Amino acid sequence: MKQLVFLTGAGMSAESGISTFRDAGGLWENYDVMKVASIEGWYEDPELVQQFYNDRRAQLANVEPNKGHLIIAELEKDFKVSVITQNVDNLHERAGSSDVVHLHGELTKACNESKTQVFDIGFNPIELNARADDGSRLRPFIVWFGEAVPLIEKAAEIVSQADMAVIIGTSMQVYPAAGLIHYLRRGVPVFLIDPNDVPAPRNVTVIREKASTGMAVLREKLLQLK
Repeated sequence: MKQLVFLTGAGMSAESGISTFRDAGGLWENYDVMKVASIEGWYEDPELVQQFYNDRRAQLANVEPNKGHLIIAELEKDFKVSVITQNVDNLHERAGSSDVVHLHGELTKACNESKTQVFDIGFNPIELNARADDGSRLRPFIVWFGEAVPLIEKAAEIVSQADMAVIIGTSMQVYPAAGLIHYLRRGVPVFLIDPNDVPAPRNVTVIREKASTGMAVLREKLLQLK
């Protein structure tokens, strides 16, 4: 089987009802990004940050994977599929994908301050004063601005082995994730699915659709290449 790698971002989950951050009406219009998505924000106002992610987790409990997620999972019948996502939701897993790398953490997990202890919490809130076994404050298992992205090297290795790559719902402008496309071998077919007019290199095939309709179109193209 050929190795098929997906690089997914916020647009992947938008049709499921997950608010994006940067689009019009997105979360950044209602929140100062550095107050709710940076390590400095956590130390400055942990109550605000905790509530922000508790709200995101509660929202996640009430949405379902969209057709785009489901098609990606179904492609495991014909390809060796890996998903590298900037999303912190678990919609890829709930759709049936078996190999998912979360670059920016996972909303349904909590951890201690040093991230050496990680706990599955599902869709439950983290209480403000909840403590880990080492006595430190429990926090969302999220990679915030100002923190290292520990799985970036694993992701780069996966991308370097890809026979085909698909970028969905991300402008690939946020580093270090944006740098992953540079690990693709020369000549590897690359597809970009996005309804917006995002910049793309000339060797990238652009499908200007939302995730679900774009994946329906792409599935036929991929099956011809397998």
